[in-house]
Amino acid sequence: MNFFNTYKKKILYLVIALLVVLILITVGKKTKATPIDNLLGFIVTPAQNISTGVSSWFSGKISSFKDDTDISAQNEELKAKVELLEAENKRLSLYEEENKRLTNLLDIAQKYPNYDTTGVNVIAKDPGNWYLSFTINKGTHNGLAPDMVLTDAGGLVGRITECGYIYSKVESILDSRSSVSAMSLRTGDLGVVKGDYTLMNNGLCKMEYIDAESEIMKGDEIVTSHLSDIYPAGITIGYVKEVVTDENGLTKYAVIEPSVDLKHLSTLLVISDDLNKEPTAEQSGETSSEESNK
Repeated sequence: MNFFNTYKKKILYLVIALLVVLILITVGKKTKATPIDNLLGFIVTPAQNISTGVSSWFSGKISSFKDDTDISAQNEELKAKVELLEAENKRLSLYEEENKRLTNLLDIAQKYPNYDTTGVNVIAKDPGNWYLSFTINKGTHNGLAPDMVLTDAGGLVGRITECGYIYSKVESILDSRSSVSAMSLRTGDLGVVKGDYTLMNNGLCKMEYIDAESEIMKGDEIVTSHLSDIYPAGITIGYVKEVVTDENGLTKYAVIEPSVDLKHLSTLLVISDDLNKEPTAEQSGETSSEESNK
């Protein structure tokens, strides 16, 4: 025992040296793991497994983060492209609508080849859902004057009541001050289409002074008559919604639904003087005076 205690360090060093020699001798020649290899494997393998697992976990997280970043960037790029396409589609829709309005105005103008016509835009309106009275973007500077008539593709809108230099005020057929000589296109029965306080809030107007014997009926088209000094004949005003006999039994009136959407007005056409109409004496005098001053 005293011998071991005295030489225990040397004995330990000797054992370690022998183990090293044995390992070196067996390297490259063994085909089967030795007990020492098994011992080392038992110690090292779990550590290697843990290391490999941690490395794989970090690699997966890094790859996943990179994939998420790439997907997020792609989403942002696609979102930007969608917004661009939506904006472009909106612009094209506006161009299409404007082109349609201008085409409609041209079609209206071709219906009245004997009249001067001017395209205008609505720039303001009185409060309320319906266009009872409103303002357009042209005036005396553009040759407009009171009592000129406004239409759109659907038919009659109203007339100019006041002109400024670069604007004009308009009274629609719904306005209670409006009065238009009218007739049934089917029967020829005459009357006067007026704005009515009780009907205007529903977008309707009233045709009064219809003969009691008239055969006018629901669905008839009502147009401007030849008796008006303001409105060209034959412009569609609207359609009969209801026919009522007055209490006196001598006349009828009809509720008229305008052919124009008087809730949504934008681009309109002003119909001015009949080019074939003979000038008045006053106009002839003005022309002669202008020519003599030249």
